[in-house]
Amino acid sequence: MHFSIPDTQEFIDTTGNTYVGYNIHINGLFHCTVRYKQLHNFHEQLAKDLDISLPSFPPKKFFPLTTNQQEERRLSLEKYIQSIGQNELINNSGMLNAFLLNAQHETIGGFSDNESIDIFLMNGCKIIVNVSLGDHTGVVLKKVYKHLKLPEEYYPYFALFIVAQNDSNSVYLLRKLQNFESPFITNKHMHNIGRKIVLGKNYWDVAYDLELMNNAAAMKLLYVQAVSEVQRGWVIAKDELKDYLITLHNQGKKKEYLDVVRTLKYYGYIQFAPCFCDYPQADSKVLVAIGRNELNLRILSDEEQREEVFNVSQMRCWRITTVQNGLERSEDNDDLSLELSFEYLVAKNQLQWITITSEQAILMSVCLQAMIDELLLKHAGGSRIQEVPGKSWTYVMRDGQTIVIGSSSGEQADENRKSQDTKSEPIMKKLADRLSAVRIKRSVDVRGGVNNAIQRKYVSECGMENNAFHMIGDDDL
Repeated sequence: MHFSIPDTQEFIDTTGNTYVGYNIHINGLFHCTVRYKQLHNFHEQLAKDLDISLPSFPPKKFFPLTTNQQEERRLSLEKYIQSIGQNELINNSGMLNAFLLNAQHETIGGFSDNESIDIFLMNGCKIIVNVSLGDHTGVVLKKVYKHLKLPEEYYPYFALFIVAQNDSNSVYLLRKLQNFESPFITNKHMHNIGRKIVLGKNYWDVAYDLELMNNAAAMKLLYVQAVSEVQRGWVIAKDELKDYLITLHNQGKKKEYLDVVRTLKYYGYIQFAPCFCDYPQADSKVLVAIGRNELNLRILSDEEQREEVFNVSQMRCWRITTVQNGLERSEDNDDLSLELSFEYLVAKNQLQWITITSEQAILMSVCLQAMIDELLLKHAGGSRIQEVPGKSWTYVMRDGQTIVIGSSSGEQADENRKSQDTKSEPIMKKLADRLSAVRIKRSVDVRGGVNNAIQRKYVSECGMENNAFHMIGDDDL
């Protein structure tokens, strides 16, 4: 997960005292607002319940913070939550997910516990699911699976995603829904027409298809997604092959259709909207596709289209940054550009940084991490990791009230929450709409061709190390 705390808000409590709320963004989108004391309490319970070494927590202050001290605390809290968010033991305990789920509900509550949400298949078919506010993504998924009569052993192979359709009717993926959020709340606060939640594949190795094709319900989901991707041009097929696929589709031959599509270019990839890259030269317009353990770059030019392939195991590390155009940082300045930069082993003992500028940069980073996690897991001969039920712990609300969390998924919190007479404090709509990660100030456009090393000022940055990098050898170069 990619965490950031790009800004803060000031609130007034019931006694008339002011306090600072820290706006947490996850994977590029606003998620919740929390107080310092809430994060501090969470840190103490992690230290108590998990036998691991935790990063140091920003210390308490006995006097009101100055403006500079408030900014220092924001940056320190951002680094702290980024650090624990990358800790596998913390994520597997379920405590972080439960904390974030409750914080989201507290921040953007105000609905009843008897609601419904529309979940779509890739072909547009709609499933209406009855939910409560305490239902995180995993709970909603199980309800969808039961409706589809999908056997439990196939549950880990699918997930819920947010997709968007732009003015030109192009469809693209925004992100995967996680267990730290309520799909109902997330859906209600997307604020954008054309966005919806869909059910799709949740794995990268296409060899898993063969296992899923043994079950009728699972094969139907694979088939629906494959047909949709062919029709959208995400999977490339020549005209005569498209005609053959149409014939198989009309005849309802799902297995035969999948057998053909699985051999085609870009099957099993996620396609991204056109963007810009500094490779092979500055201001190169490109199409990015991620799948089959690679990042595929199609370079678009007036002369011809060429392709470059970057194997994920040869990426030593990568980082996500946000470029804010203009000289001054401003809360009203939403002119932001996201960048994904990765350090690639282009030859033995030769590393090169490559930067992609795209609104979907954070999704690209999440895809790379998920692909590497699956690669390492398969290399170790393990199975998909599940959350481990933890001990009960206490979630402290902003007003000081407490909720006892009885399990990793937080079902007990939903029951306790119903007995609380809490009122959600207002969150400015512009915060829910913004796509913020980390801050960079720059006085030129991201594709301006000026000496960026001089023009940029890094305020903060989030990087990821590639644990699969050590797996490569000379034969891979």
